[in-house]
Amino acid sequence: MTATLYIIGTGPGDPELVTLKAINILKRSSIIVSPRGSQHGTSTALSIIKPVVPFADKEIVEIHFPMIKIRSDSKPAAEVLNAWHQAAQTVLSYLEKGHDVCFPTLGDPAIYSTGYYLYETICGIHEDTKVVFVPGVPAMSSCSASIGVPICLGDEMVAIIPATFADDRLREVLQLFDTIVLMKVHRSMTRLTDILSECNLLEQAILVEQAGTDRERVIENFEDI
Repeated sequence: MTATLYIIGTGPGDPELVTLKAINILKRSSIIVSPRGSQHGTSTALSIIKPVVPFADKEIVEIHFPMIKIRSDSKPAAEVLNAWHQAAQTVLSYLEKGHDVCFPTLGDPAIYSTGYYLYETICGIHEDTKVVFVPGVPAMSSCSASIGVPICLGDEMVAIIPATFADDRLREVLQLFDTIVLMKVHRSMTRLTDILSECNLLEQAILVEQAGTDRERVIENFEDI
């Protein structure tokens, strides 16, 4: 195949944070395949790029990716594997016809992104597929800018972990690292608040909701949640 799959980071939510490289590739590609978290919802990645990339001359394909917890030490659920396989087959159908495909994904493709699952699935079907990753602004960088607090300086150590991390492992990480970035915390706030309080770290915690969007909210007092 001569066509290319571009897995593109859209940044956290602000269209002005979409990189120039991402915009240029999106503008010249005729096919955009975009993930969405629910069967009947809309793609957040699409909503981010829409203000900066004209859609009139493009075919837009939205594909449902189940938002189910995935562990590195076990096989994903059949529902998840089927969704990845269907997405891969959809992308390959365009690539085989010579059409470049863009797959926009929130933040940066290298950080907890559906893009890499798609990449691995496609390569498992057709190992010679040409794939290009386009980095984006990570949500944590947007949060850092909003609150005016650096992620790390000097010899400080940083841990980036999902909020679904096992409690005992989370407690260990909280003691070992200078900065801990907890991702996708929405459904775990009560549990996380209890653990942070137990570790005497609650007063140092800052929550940023809807980072990089016009709905962004910064919470420094967890009693306000």
